[in-house]
Amino acid sequence: MRYEPISSQLFIRNRTKLRSLLKPNSVVIVHANDIYPTNADGTMAFRQHNDLFYLTGIDQEQTVLLLMPDAVDPVDREILFVRETSDLIAVWEGAKLTKEQARAVSGIEHIEWSHTFDGMLQRLITQADHVYLATNEYPKVSTLAVETANARFIKDCQARYPLHHYERLAQLMHRLRVTKEPEEIAIMQHACDITEAGFRRLLGFIKPGVGEWEIEAELLHEFVRRKSRGFAYAPIIGSGKNACVLHYIENDQVCQDGQLVLLDVAAEYAGWNSDLTRTVPVNGKFSKRQREVYDALLRVFRGCNEIMRPGIRPMDYQKQVVEMMEGELVGLRLFTAKEAKEQGPEKALVKKYFMHSTSHHMGLDVHDIAPPHEPFAEGMVLTIEPGIYIPEEGFGIRLENDVLIGKDSNFDLMANIPIEAEEIEALMQAR
Repeated sequence: MRYEPISSQLFIRNRTKLRSLLKPNSVVIVHANDIYPTNADGTMAFRQHNDLFYLTGIDQEQTVLLLMPDAVDPVDREILFVRETSDLIAVWEGAKLTKEQARAVSGIEHIEWSHTFDGMLQRLITQADHVYLATNEYPKVSTLAVETANARFIKDCQARYPLHHYERLAQLMHRLRVTKEPEEIAIMQHACDITEAGFRRLLGFIKPGVGEWEIEAELLHEFVRRKSRGFAYAPIIGSGKNACVLHYIENDQVCQDGQLVLLDVAAEYAGWNSDLTRTVPVNGKFSKRQREVYDALLRVFRGCNEIMRPGIRPMDYQKQVVEMMEGELVGLRLFTAKEAKEQGPEKALVKKYFMHSTSHHMGLDVHDIAPPHEPFAEGMVLTIEPGIYIPEEGFGIRLENDVLIGKDSNFDLMANIPIEAEEIEALMQAR
């Protein structure tokens, strides 16, 4: 395990919170993600199902969690199934978790081997009326082309036990995971600190003639040497007009003198994520126009933090941000005050230059799950990431930090990462 051990108390608390939301006589079943193939005998790196990890801390394939709070026998109320190792597996893949190790990580006493799951389920499910199963209900998810282990199990379970009442686990997990526990915040802060180290490394590296891919390599080196598994998401390193492509990930162009380079890059740590965006001048000095746009965007960024407070709904927050952005875009002479007044409620002129939402939840998923339209509340962690994109002028600027919403004020997990134009210029010119 690359990261420092996480206390099992976190996962015990998470399961306790979930049990409090279940209907009487319920069973919860969550499967690990599959290991997905590439070509020939190749596979992608394993990534655990985040709900399973949130509830157990087990980061291993072929794992199943079964929770049954009202089971007749108390030993059956929490069962964790893990893959049994063998001499062959140990030689080719390395040893898997022992039952003792799985117990220590998860805090679950009853550990069984994965191959016994079907028999145990047959014995226990007759005690249950409600069966909670895991689905991906993220609002923006497209139709999944690849069938997951949990999706396969849903079809199998419903075919075998058609008269049970099936429930959506996702609704409950969205409610639980949206508010972060202290251990989660500490881990996310560590991921942000790793990201800071990577960004500071870049300020001494970026110059005219450097390839976007070379910037990516510098970041990966810094992240991995600090025990991250790497990028929290596919890195976006867009110089010049590439910065105006929101999900630009080719990273195959050479940075030119006079350009800006947009860096949407961040590290994960222990499964939790950070999410940073900075935009810096390739030659270490903003032009007059670049600086004018940068400062306008930074004012919007600061204003967002004042608006994003407990009780405001995301749609109302976004509306206020768009109104604030409109004033700045008028000030940048991208359109006139008269045109702004005539553009209508859809704010088409604003959306021409700022076309995405300003914030999303952060956690085990970079775009973390949350109940739809849930008002912001204390303990949530969200990004603040306004942007201004001007293709006709050959550049785009985005700024992004991760913020913990507090009762009286927000706490910026990335407050130590340079964001003021003067500091960025000074650090780049000191190389």
